[in-house]
Amino acid sequence: MKRAALLRSIGQISLSLALIASLYACDTPATAAPTPTHKPPVSLFPTPVAVFTPLPTRPPFSPGELVDYTAQSGDSLPALAARFNTTIPEIRTANPIIPQNASSMPPGMPMKIPIYYLPLWGTPFQIIPDSLFVDGPAQVGFDINAFINSQPGWLKNYREQLGDGPHSGAEIIQLVSANFSVSPRLLLALLEYFGQALSSPDVPASTAYIFGYTDQFHQGVYLQLVWMANTMNNGYYGWRRGTLTEFEHPDTRIERPDPWQNAASVGLHYAFSQIYSSPVFDQMAGPGGIAETYRLLFGDPWANPAAVIPGSLYQPEFLLPFEPGKGWNYTGGPHTGWGKGEPLAAIDFAPNGVSGCGETSEWTTAMADGVVVRSEPGDIMLDLDGDGREETGWVIFYLHLSSLDRAPLGAKLKAGDRIGHPSCEGGETTGTHVHIARKYNGEWILADSPIPLNMEGWIAHDGTEPYLGTLVRFSKIVTASDKSQGFSAISSTR
Repeated sequence: MKRAALLRSIGQISLSLALIASLYACDTPATAAPTPTHKPPVSLFPTPVAVFTPLPTRPPFSPGELVDYTAQSGDSLPALAARFNTTIPEIRTANPIIPQNASSMPPGMPMKIPIYYLPLWGTPFQIIPDSLFVDGPAQVGFDINAFINSQPGWLKNYREQLGDGPHSGAEIIQLVSANFSVSPRLLLALLEYFGQALSSPDVPASTAYIFGYTDQFHQGVYLQLVWMANTMNNGYYGWRRGTLTEFEHPDTRIERPDPWQNAASVGLHYAFSQIYSSPVFDQMAGPGGIAETYRLLFGDPWANPAAVIPGSLYQPEFLLPFEPGKGWNYTGGPHTGWGKGEPLAAIDFAPNGVSGCGETSEWTTAMADGVVVRSEPGDIMLDLDGDGREETGWVIFYLHLSSLDRAPLGAKLKAGDRIGHPSCEGGETTGTHVHIARKYNGEWILADSPIPLNMEGWIAHDGTEPYLGTLVRFSKIVTASDKSQGFSAISSTR
């Protein structure tokens, strides 16, 4: 019934339906694409570009051999088992110190992991830490507009017509970064690497397909960035979940990410692999590729790496997002928080008695105490740590809220307070509902994960495909359905 919106306007006007529809077009990689620029002007990039050489990989291991591993930000036992082709019980046996209720592994913790080698491993070279991939604490205080204007490149004068009028390069970066929760610095580094957007005053002829993704529904810098951010997120969160363990390049070569890799590097590898094969892919993913461009723009990314997800992270107490005693339905199981595909961070609820996009007097409510740090057409971001920033700590994202009675920016809410009415505003949907997702330190938190989405004891579980799934509380099960059937009914008893 429902699908999370892909677009959110910067102003008070929603993007045009044509633009929204273009983002639901099939993201099938084209077979031919321009080669990205690898030699920016010497004035900004004095370091010589590396020669096209195959990236190093690891040698095979004996079946079941215990290998050394240092836990990284966001690691979980299910994902580690998938990456090393082993099992959770085997990892626990080798690491008895891991508590039974472990959610996320403490970054830096030394581990022994039994490995069952699979061929076709990719490179162990890591491009950037996860903390610099997401729009998290490391991005607080970064002035996108000021940085772009300090550079000689064409991006500072770039304008592109979106649904509600012309947008500057800085506004486009801000929009994509906020929606997908991808670092604005990373987006800028990608535009520089592929199109010299910060170093050359000359707009390249390939701007329409600046990343080489030659799909007619993704023309222009904005929609190319939408595709890139969405595709990188598919790789990043697929690695987080342990479901992305291999992918195919355009030349049909299969690659399995190195088990020691981090999510940020896999996200970039996955996006690049949709268009490029070796040796171009090897250059892009290696030390002389996007990693070098990022370093020259923003400094050594590994100088002070921080954890996005600390060890033993748990969600604070959440209420169901509607008033007690009211009839609501669970209409969408775990599905994308924003975009297409990953991350499966969101779920949907709809009030009874509303057909299509009809208006309702029913209220969506705050799931926890917090401050409204974003209140725009269709959506609200509720900051739970009270620091006024959606890049830090726990935040709850509400989508498809009506403009009527929507909580204003800066409102301080208590758990259960009214926050707005569900609607069809904020993007493409077939019916009135509210879309709920969580983030922590800028990272989308998967609904069905070792850090489960828990509302009054109702735990979200994935289905066989996005939008399916269940909420389970003790012996009770509510199954997602877009038909408002009896088995999808749920109520708050607080």
